[in-house]
Amino acid sequence: MPQYLELELTQAAYKLMHDMVKVKKGESVLITIDSISDFRVAEEIAKISEALGAKVMLAWHSTPKGYGALTMPYLPEPLINCADKTDIWIELNDQWLLYSPLWDKAVTNGRTRQVMLGGLGIERIVRNIGKVELAVQKEFQNQLTAMTKNASEMRITNKAGTDVSFKNDPQRPINNEIDYSTAGAHFLIGQIGWAPIEESINGKIAIDGAISGGGEAELGVLDETISYIVEKGRIVDICGGKKAAIIKNYFQSLNDPNMYLAAHVCYGCNPNARLEGCTTEDERVWGSTEWGFGHQGANYSGGQPRVAKSHIDGICLNCSVWLDRHQILLDGVFIDSKLQGLAKKLGK
Repeated sequence: MPQYLELELTQAAYKLMHDMVKVKKGESVLITIDSISDFRVAEEIAKISEALGAKVMLAWHSTPKGYGALTMPYLPEPLINCADKTDIWIELNDQWLLYSPLWDKAVTNGRTRQVMLGGLGIERIVRNIGKVELAVQKEFQNQLTAMTKNASEMRITNKAGTDVSFKNDPQRPINNEIDYSTAGAHFLIGQIGWAPIEESINGKIAIDGAISGGGEAELGVLDETISYIVEKGRIVDICGGKKAAIIKNYFQSLNDPNMYLAAHVCYGCNPNARLEGCTTEDERVWGSTEWGFGHQGANYSGGQPRVAKSHIDGICLNCSVWLDRHQILLDGVFIDSKLQGLAKKLGK
């Protein structure tokens, strides 16, 4: 019997594997998914991969606790031993293997194309991949990436209280998430992320969208603002109400100084993303910025990973952004002349 969004799901899976991953005949494809994620998404990606001539393995496993290195005690050895021995790894895990030791190995081996789509159910993958006009989205992201790469200094604010400034290192990579055809780490389209010079990051990061990181830090969509006070790239205080106290206690419980270090900042620019409690989608809400603290992947550092016990992400909504004093974003609306027209074509 036909199922909900069955045709649209097939289209999204084909777009992912054919147009973005560009899977080749004979390549190996590993799809990982934990027991609380939507299995139909994994099944459709497996079928499309097989039809494109790939050798497919689907690894369905029990759900670990936490993210990153915290998942390792819960993972079966066969999965740990195979994740870095595939050409393509599609991760659909709700509890992310992202930033775990096995992820670090896979994304730095010079072979594996790892695509992190954690927690995307049918509606989300259809909305955020299937219904996005890839050619226009690519042009928009390429333009925004180039502008950011050429900026030495940046400032980000929002009405919740964010006011943070930093400098960029031109030697560090900028992750422009739309083309998955090269070895390394890749993420859902509609995000551009990089690691500023850590010692230059100073100010307040007011998280008013959502926060995630596993365990007690998995708060999802927020009903109160949680503010990080950051000095030289390190959180020195966490302010707010009851939920800020939860986050503060979570950081302390991990007993890891590296958890307080900034790992990356990202733009959210997927025209169809909604703030609903799925971090993979939440981080791409149009006009937002997102900050990660803790484990820093080689895709951000440009060198060796900076290891931490876990990783925590927070989203600041409706941001304003300045690149070397030139404002490109105002309260979540791209106002730069080079970006406005493309944003309009994307429906924003």
